[in-house]
Amino acid sequence: MKVDEKIQFKSANDINIQKGNSRVKKEYIYILATYVLMLFSNIIGYPLVYRIGVKVFHEPAASMKTLTPPLWTVISFLVGLAIVLHFLRKALQKEKSRVEAMPAGASAVWAVFGVFLTFFAQAAGVTVESLFGVSQTSDNTKQILTLIERFPLVILISSIAGPIMEEIVFRKIIFGSLRKRFSFIISGVISSVIFGLAHTEPSHLFLYSLLGLTLAFLYEKTKRITVPMFAHVTMNTIVVVLQFMQPSIQQSLQFHEVNSIIGGFIL
Repeated sequence: MKVDEKIQFKSANDINIQKGNSRVKKEYIYILATYVLMLFSNIIGYPLVYRIGVKVFHEPAASMKTLTPPLWTVISFLVGLAIVLHFLRKALQKEKSRVEAMPAGASAVWAVFGVFLTFFAQAAGVTVESLFGVSQTSDNTKQILTLIERFPLVILISSIAGPIMEEIVFRKIIFGSLRKRFSFIISGVISSVIFGLAHTEPSHLFLYSLLGLTLAFLYEKTKRITVPMFAHVTMNTIVVVLQFMQPSIQQSLQFHEVNSIIGGFIL
């Protein structure tokens, strides 16, 4: 092959890579749009589910008022997750250059260690917030637990679908995109603050941001999004289980601030 032909071939490859990267960005935009639409979908979803329940299935109006929020939460998150995973798969297929990930065995160790790391970060966040007089109770966690009591399948959302989607959105896309241009600290802080604001509890912004930064560190360390996913899913599952076991735990320990032991927040 002549030198000119090699140069032309290399240029063509560079163009194809640039096109591939632009397509990846499009897929990520679709994912972000899906996530945002899902968060606000209750505006249409609540009335729709309520009407179907009353008109089609002849459920009592009072019963449907109770069931509508958890039902739509399950429906919207599962549909949203399916769409997000579809676009993520297409984006990864088109991605031309990938950073070499940590070996699977070492990543598994970090995934397990990450669970303890997230609980440590949560405990540290609660301690700092308490110094400034911030209440340890979380309205977000209370709302999720109430939905679970009404419709147990919501556990699938709080423990699995929600954390997976959040890791894709906030770590894979937002943190990952920022990391291509900025340092870990800048990328981690910005993406984690956005993550904290998304939980709509300004009083606990520091706590959520610290947890987000911890999960970003796990992704940065291993280069595998499945590692912070595992830590996030496991942490949320443990919190949900322990929250429902709280009365028996309190009785056995004779201690009233169980949240300070287990961390009471669901991300």
